[in-house]
Amino acid sequence: MKVYQSAIVGGGPAGMMAAITLAKHDVKSVILDENENIGGQLVKQTHKFFGDHAHYASTRGFEIAQKLESEILKNEKIKVENNATVIGIYPNNTIVYVKDGKEHKIQAKKLLIATGAMEKQLPFVNSDLPGVYGAGAVQTLMNEYGIMPGKRFLIVGSGNIGLILAYQLIQAGVEVRAIVEALGRIGGYEVHANKIKRLGVPILLNHTVVKAIGDESVKGAVIAKVDDKFRTIAGTQREVVVDTIAISVGLTPLTELAEQAGCEVKFIPELGGYVPIRNERMKTTNEDVFIAGDLSSIEEATTAMIEGKIAALEMAREINNIDVEDEINDELKTLALFRSGPKSVKIRTGLEKMGIKTPIIAKPVINEEKKDIVGKLRAVLECDEEIPCNSCEASCPFGAIHIGENLNSTPVLDATKCTGCATCVNACPGLAIFVMKEDVKEGMVTLGIPYELLPLPQKGQKMWGLGKEGNYVCDVTVEKIVKYPNKTNIVYARLPIEFKDSVRHFAFPKKESPIVCRCEEVSLERIEKVIDEGVTDFEELKRLTRVTMGPCGGKNCKLVVLGILSRKTGIPISELSHGTSRPPVKPVEFSVFEKGGDER
Repeated sequence: MKVYQSAIVGGGPAGMMAAITLAKHDVKSVILDENENIGGQLVKQTHKFFGDHAHYASTRGFEIAQKLESEILKNEKIKVENNATVIGIYPNNTIVYVKDGKEHKIQAKKLLIATGAMEKQLPFVNSDLPGVYGAGAVQTLMNEYGIMPGKRFLIVGSGNIGLILAYQLIQAGVEVRAIVEALGRIGGYEVHANKIKRLGVPILLNHTVVKAIGDESVKGAVIAKVDDKFRTIAGTQREVVVDTIAISVGLTPLTELAEQAGCEVKFIPELGGYVPIRNERMKTTNEDVFIAGDLSSIEEATTAMIEGKIAALEMAREINNIDVEDEINDELKTLALFRSGPKSVKIRTGLEKMGIKTPIIAKPVINEEKKDIVGKLRAVLECDEEIPCNSCEASCPFGAIHIGENLNSTPVLDATKCTGCATCVNACPGLAIFVMKEDVKEGMVTLGIPYELLPLPQKGQKMWGLGKEGNYVCDVTVEKIVKYPNKTNIVYARLPIEFKDSVRHFAFPKKESPIVCRCEEVSLERIEKVIDEGVTDFEELKRLTRVTMGPCGGKNCKLVVLGILSRKTGIPISELSHGTSRPPVKPVEFSVFEKGGDER
């Protein structure tokens, strides 16, 4: 039986980084992975990663996999066994795996298990119908094999995986009807949610899927509201026409091999469920066995890579009796820094249950906004959430963006230093940075937005300017398109200055007229028709079409309607009457007035 200095089960981000680190410290290793290529979940990720540039921030997941794989394959100290399915671990670190239809056995002095996690399932009526997938399965089919399993999707779960999948589906030309989330808040990063919402995908909080409709395959879904105990609320059920339901309700670590290796496991829900007990250097209760990645705790690929490096350094120290204490401490500090933000509270809590105290390296701050300069070409930062990323700060060649020591802090722009070069726009993984320049005299603004869809618009083309919720705001005219090798192109368009803070996406006009007033379902076509018939007064337009007369009282659409009226009549919005504000300013039940009240 062949004996290796170290063996790594799982060739994902944690396993790959561990192998590279071991090789740098003169330790030979073998990677056993069941796939044709190593890379794990990275190979199916087409989005750019958060974090810092030392850990591949602003690089797309599959590109990270390619870089690490290339480095591994040319390293003589690393052997890769692809299509190798590990089926058991026995005493003396004996690993049994199947490859080419044959059983193989090896031993290792030290063993790193980085088997990752699997998707959690959600039981509902007809959840066994063809057309119900896990989100990861959809990504595998679509991004690895070029197979689209459906045309109309419902996504269940608003964590980062569900939000990322929705964006990738839209990039592939597929319709995402909605994302339903049982919680009363979005589970993933706000920037991921924002780029989905401005593409017109509704995120329905306090909702879940109740039933898949269909006999032989999915033809639709029944969704409903849920209460704070996740019980379906009677009378809220409604049908959605879809042919695919993608489940994205979390991951659970794959602990079977770790348990076979004699590692003690414990149920810690904050870390994903049952996880092997380990110390801060990733060593388990078996002195020869280490873990890293999602098997340790469900987090981002960046933390998986750091954990893989920490485990490898400790393995190398024990195998070759070398001093790597400074390196380990540096990586532990980096890992603690990534976990020093509010998004990592759950992970820190889970680790404490294992006896691991995660220090807060530096408290993240909400940086104060510096004074803006209207009329100057400059970046506009709309990243207000404390997440671990400093891509914008690192990419700015003029030092115009500041985040600080803790990369979980929010970025702030110094407009006096900004040149509007848009380097940060291209680098931002969350597509949360734009470029703007007002022409106050003409009452227009040039807006540059990141654009990752095909086909690209053409210069001079008329498009729709969509708002932060995917609603129609105004027409725009494309001025130029700047293409980048990493496919985050920037489209610049000209639009009325009143909508500079409203428009956040450009879309090709559709055959059907967009809905302007959602409450009363009044379309752009209907509004323009009434104006063409001679109506130029907002109050009269309101009476004839019912725009702004719904529950929101015009809070969402009044300015848009005035913009349409201004465009059609040539009268500036500032010279138009914006109507009369009448009580009640918020919807109330009629029973309030029927019951009466104090007459004091």
